[in-house]
Amino acid sequence: NRPILTNWKRYYVVTAKTMDPVESAKKKAAILAVDNHVKDNFRVGIGSGSTVVYAVERLAERVKAEGLKVVCVPTSFQARQLIVQHRLTLSDLEITPELDVAIDGADEADASLTLIKGGGGCLLQEKVVASAAKKFVVIADYRKKSVVLGEQWKKGVPIEVLGMAYRTVINSIHSKLGGCATLRQAKAKAGPVVTDNGNLLLDWMFEGPQDWRVVDVAIKMIPGVVEHGIFVGMAQNAYFGMEDGTVSEVASAH
Repeated sequence: NRPILTNWKRYYVVTAKTMDPVESAKKKAAILAVDNHVKDNFRVGIGSGSTVVYAVERLAERVKAEGLKVVCVPTSFQARQLIVQHRLTLSDLEITPELDVAIDGADEADASLTLIKGGGGCLLQEKVVASAAKKFVVIADYRKKSVVLGEQWKKGVPIEVLGMAYRTVINSIHSKLGGCATLRQAKAKAGPVVTDNGNLLLDWMFEGPQDWRVVDVAIKMIPGVVEHGIFVGMAQNAYFGMEDGTVSEVASAH
């Protein structure tokens, strides 16, 4: 068996050296967050996106190894598929309206853990699930960590709107907040992106530093807006996988 074991070790070393640093960073952040914040009999909100894939994998590993009993509530069709694929217990907010923790990614997080989310179009359900949790934990790689929003993420703030109102919402944003809002177009089909909720998405390119608590309220007050991707005062902890292989943990002051 010795030659086989030696070959396996050699293969493992090569694989580790060639692993994508971003994916490695995502995985390390996800594992640490799940290990630190999920306990037996917890009700867990499962976010959307590529980093959450590693969180669900780790959760499934712990369920199998430790016999944990957890109930999972998804934030999107993708999250639901992940839960089912890993044979975790699936629920929803009608059956499980109160959650112990929600774990999700972010497109960007500033120094106070104000987030931009919705690059993948799931911001409405993500915000609803996060608000139902006692603790909201963010997992991301080093590219998403900023001092101020807009430093890393250059695609603007996603805003989910009713289809009939997208033009009037764009006009209101331009007149009240400045910048430039555009209708998000699909890449694999003709026409706009349609969310899991049947709505359309705008992307607002803001100009300069913002008071995000003021912006939060201002956007929500525009008729036709369903929700937006600014998460203010919601995340308590964030885990960022760094380029050097470490994980940076940040706790909010609120």
